Amino acid sequence: MILLKNGTILDGTGGSARSGDVWLDGDRVSAGPAQGQGTDETVDCTGLTIAPGFIDIHSHSDVMVLENDRAKADQGVTGEVVGNCGFSPYPLGSIPHAVSEYSRGILYGPEQWGWPNAKEYLEEVNRRAKLASIWSLVGHGSLRTAHAGPRQGPLDTKQVDAMEHDLDDALAAGACGFSTGFMYAPGSSAPREEVVRLLKVVARHGKIYATHMRSYSFQLLESIEEQLLLARETGVKLQLSHLQAVGRANWDKQRKALDMIQEARDKGIDVEFDIYPYLAGSTVLTQLLPQWALDGGTETLLRRLREDRARIAQETIACMAQRWEDVYVASVGSQEGQHWVGKNFAQISEDRKLDPVECVFRLLEEENAEVNMLSFNQSEDNLRQLIQNPLCTVISDGFYVKGRPHPRLYGTFPHLLGEMVREKQWMPLEEAVYRITGKPAARFGMAGRGSLAPGSFADVVVFDAVRIRANATYENPRRQPEGILHVFRNGVRTL
Repeated sequence: MILLKNGTILDGTGGSARSGDVWLDGDRVSAGPAQGQGTDETVDCTGLTIAPGFIDIHSHSDVMVLENDRAKADQGVTGEVVGNCGFSPYPLGSIPHAVSEYSRGILYGPEQWGWPNAKEYLEEVNRRAKLASIWSLVGHGSLRTAHAGPRQGPLDTKQVDAMEHDLDDALAAGACGFSTGFMYAPGSSAPREEVVRLLKVVARHGKIYATHMRSYSFQLLESIEEQLLLARETGVKLQLSHLQAVGRANWDKQRKALDMIQEARDKGIDVEFDIYPYLAGSTVLTQLLPQWALDGGTETLLRRLREDRARIAQETIACMAQRWEDVYVASVGSQEGQHWVGKNFAQISEDRKLDPVECVFRLLEEENAEVNMLSFNQSEDNLRQLIQNPLCTVISDGFYVKGRPHPRLYGTFPHLLGEMVREKQWMPLEEAVYRITGKPAARFGMAGRGSLAPGSFADVVVFDAVRIRANATYENPRRQPEGILHVFRNGVRTL
């Protein structure tokens, strides 16, 4: 039995802090030792805060959790939800190479990965992942690609039947829900009827639906309305992933977006949202291109860049919500191209003496489309408005890359508790801890997690509220945080 003695306890409910002790008995929180039972270890927590382990409900560590990389554990994360934005490392179907190509740039890991179904993935994760408990969403893009490859547009009835069957099996095998990525081909082209059929399966299992919407910029409000209508028709529990208004021209849409979400809740739709606490986001560079250009996969895209370059350039520029100086190269696939990492496209344009959009095309061609970007999307006022909304859960949306990852991968939770809470005072510490413990646990049905009540799983973080901070920056994103002293997952010390 482990005694965490004389700390300030935040129990994950959002309630007031109290002074006291927390006992860990094996993999559970205990009310204290039984008569005659001794203490194996005592940790003096004087001046420190004891909280439930942090839960990241929007992660892309699907493959890297098997490597037991410490990026999340060092932040106090003891639970992650993977399979977001339509990307999951299963099912592979009959064309596994298509699933791995579709997920390239988001699901980083060893060269060879993939699982035939959710059951085998979850079994391996439960066996090998030592630093965090893992829940997995079934990714719509992966599911679709497994049955139809990278082809866009309507599928035949047998293919949709097979998708529905595989989704049903995955949810029965323990997948915690379903995700879509409506900004990523080929899922972006799925007819509404296909999505409705799949969401009805999710609703029947009583599980959650998380969505990377069709637009966060010029069509933000229309994209929210699309998802609310899907939730109303199917009865599914809806989670709007990494909500934000992208681009200066769209910042004033956010208030209306939040009003729409609240109005839907008032009318009985179970909808909430999550955000990462940074002004910049990160994804694959091909997201700047029109969706039709991505139909058919990488080889077809590169051919279209040769044959229809002027049209793709025109549509790319027309749909750009950010400025070119806001969009940076985060990673490239080759060693030869590493000198571009960390530069924005205004700088690259000057270096190459080419228009910025042509620099995008050249880089995609040189790197076989294996390029990730980091882009500054939103305002600080909007970020504050989002984070203070009671429907908001804080996430990392972190993913690994070959070059320079977003600092959220290494710093999200200390950044929230340090800069947002202690320095900017955007919310009380009790509320912030609730947003990354009890709230996400309840939202995703994680029984026994996100709490310090006796009988809960012994997922615990001990941190110094005066000192906690993220040291990861955009220039040096892999720096470890400070102020987190002890982390236990299922009663086993991981930090």
